[in-house]
Amino acid sequence: MPVPRFKSLFTASVLPNAQRLGCGAMWSRLRTILPSPNCLPPRWYMNRLKEDDTACLSALHNGQIFLFHHLSPLLQCTQRGTLRPAALATSDVQSVLERLGSDGSLVKKSVLVSCLEQNQAQFCLDVGELDQVSVEEACEGKFLDLRKSLFLLTTAEAPILAKGQALLRWHQTSRFCSATGQLTHRNQAGSQRACSSNGIIYYPKMSPVVIVLVSDGRRCLLGRQPAFPLGMYSALAGFCDMGESLEEALCREVAEEVGLELQSITYSSSQHWPFPHSSLMLGCHATVSPAHTQLQVDHAELENARWFSLEEITSALKLQTPPQRGDSPALWLPPKQAVAHRLITEWTKQQLLKDTDQNQRPGSC
Repeated sequence: MPVPRFKSLFTASVLPNAQRLGCGAMWSRLRTILPSPNCLPPRWYMNRLKEDDTACLSALHNGQIFLFHHLSPLLQCTQRGTLRPAALATSDVQSVLERLGSDGSLVKKSVLVSCLEQNQAQFCLDVGELDQVSVEEACEGKFLDLRKSLFLLTTAEAPILAKGQALLRWHQTSRFCSATGQLTHRNQAGSQRACSSNGIIYYPKMSPVVIVLVSDGRRCLLGRQPAFPLGMYSALAGFCDMGESLEEALCREVAEEVGLELQSITYSSSQHWPFPHSSLMLGCHATVSPAHTQLQVDHAELENARWFSLEEITSALKLQTPPQRGDSPALWLPPKQAVAHRLITEWTKQQLLKDTDQNQRPGSC
């Protein structure tokens, strides 16, 4: 096997310097060349923390923590009337916990969720064993239901809370090995759990879910479930069955829920979604024949489904706040952080471009 180029370069350049400078001087020089942990790209640094418990614990002491209470995140109001996650220094969280009579070791149960550009690690911690109001007063925030809060969180802030909630839920529901029934133990980062009996390692899992915006060329199809907020409609979605491809799952779900046969499918984007459990949403656009748009709604799956015009969707996209109780049930769309909202926005832009092109053709009025 030929010698790797890196090894030959190392032998040709570093080893002669080691002989000339001595081993101590050589490694001192290497330390100035190789990047320190504080200079590593965030993704590399995250991976290091997952593999090194000591490094992760050190990063926790100097990191930020997002608090949850029974999986509801701690949020603070902004001057604009929106919400933001309360990113607390670990030392501040430690002080709050001690002030409320909690064992200081609770902080070590934090799970790693992200890393800032300056390689400051970010963690999530559920403090459900403490009094909710006391923690809220000490941290100047409120523990709010994440799903409802998405309408008032920015697109950049929502994903980290979604990931944190999903990881915390996984740890709470994965305490025992499925093969032996014995307790599992997590690593410091919370990226895996191992069986205390046979060493089987478990990793967090996401279930694949297809979500599709169906169009007949002029309108788009939206449905609503009974659990949706008043007036809210969304794209059709469903879990993939074992062994199904993305296309097969989409065709089956649309046929089951509304009785339509898809003509074409185009992939758009994907998104992690923590409700009700961790899912990977695979977003697509699909078309049906304009001659076959009669719906056969499965009311065991959907409360209602119907076609919406471009004008109706455009008006709904302009709404800034959810309808309040007592308001007329105008069309309300999923929050901007949801892939369903992205699909609807993409369809709207495509329709507007189509109308513009038609109006610019020679002979058009």
